[in-house]
Amino acid sequence: MFIIMKSALFLKIIIGLPLVIFVDYLVMAVLGCVSCLFGFGESYFCGSYCILGKGILLLSAVLYGWFLFPEIRKAVKAKKQVNS
Repeated sequence: MFIIMKSALFLKIIIGLPLVIFVDYLVMAVLGCVSCLFGFGESYFCGSYCILGKGILLLSAVLYGWFLFPEIRKAVKAKKQVNS
């Protein structure tokens, strides 16, 4: 049972993390292209775009942690039961 939970957590980390990073990259690239298309200047890209990018990255990290938390909790509980 512990090995199955461990492999599920491993797969979520190995597949999920690169996927989240790639989606963040795509969102920021599309946002940058659209912003350039609409003619936003240097002040936008040096200010608002950076803040928006940090916000998107923070939101992704929080959602990814929320996605992993149940698996981590199951693995810790299983390990405690094995050690007892």
